[in-house]
Amino acid sequence: MITKIIDENSISVIPEDSDDLLNLRRIIKENDRVIGDTTRVLKQDRDYARPDKGERIKVRIALTVEKISLDDVLDKLRVGGTISESSNESVPHGSHHSFILKINDGITISKKKWLPFEKKLLESSNNQIGFVLVAIDTADCGIARLRGTHLEFMPNMYSGSGGKRYKTNFNIEKFFDQVQQAILTILKKEDVVIIFGPGETKKRFSNHIQKSQKFNVKVVEGIDSGGEDGIYIFTKSQSMKEIMSDSNLSKAALIIDEIMILANKKSRKFTMGFDETYNANQMGAVESLVFSDKAIQDGEQRMIDFLNDVEEKGVKIYSVDSSTDIGLRVTGLGGIVSLLRYTIEV
Repeated sequence: MITKIIDENSISVIPEDSDDLLNLRRIIKENDRVIGDTTRVLKQDRDYARPDKGERIKVRIALTVEKISLDDVLDKLRVGGTISESSNESVPHGSHHSFILKINDGITISKKKWLPFEKKLLESSNNQIGFVLVAIDTADCGIARLRGTHLEFMPNMYSGSGGKRYKTNFNIEKFFDQVQQAILTILKKEDVVIIFGPGETKKRFSNHIQKSQKFNVKVVEGIDSGGEDGIYIFTKSQSMKEIMSDSNLSKAALIIDEIMILANKKSRKFTMGFDETYNANQMGAVESLVFSDKAIQDGEQRMIDFLNDVEEKGVKIYSVDSSTDIGLRVTGLGGIVSLLRYTIEV
């Protein structure tokens, strides 16, 4: 999340992924003010104007927030309320409006008082390192960007090195150039590029891309698939946990692994599902927590209130995308799991 402090009450934000939108859902509350650009339809106030027609204009408004909600796939945040200020005098104050906030849309949030955990959420979003994952072979290449626990895929790329359709001379360097250009469209300044796949192609590609400009590159052995399949295999691998040990995805994976070990030992130093985790939190026993986006969909406001309460107690919280392997595992365990500081009866 890109943030800029305007004054002690106002902070401008630009969400960069669905994790950021979820954090904004937790931060923005009823009676906060949200300022941003939007469009409104202005009705013509003339005798000869058709009553069902109007002009859509761009306008900057401030809303006093009444309702906040995420859409089902967590890629849009709806913020509704009444207009308190407007850059166009034709837009009536007190009328209702909704911002539909998407990734890379900017708004300013103004509060009478920011709570410490709200500022912490903004800071944690701002400090996350991104990883560009490249699973490359001579035939194809899968590319995805990982930030936090959210994995965003690009379309699979094909080299044209085999098959009846391809009878021209194959040029691997040209394919490398195409992959490099694709990477540059999603690469952020501090991102680490992680390259893997079968054979020696990954090393050749690593050497190729570092001829023209400096990348922060790591080459990984032991992942013997290219394309999108290779990406999924890497995110389930021990290599991912070691190389990306500081990433939220790796930390969430280690928590799930620890819970599985405890379950096999018949220990009760963990919880599965909302009710168990809620009760453990009431006792102050939760140490770290992982939840999937499915848990939000099953009861949005209940889950948001719970997460904020947990955050204020200093618990480490990780959200995971239910389309990833780790997200599927968490969903299968009830959508939310936690490690406990001590054993309790739940």
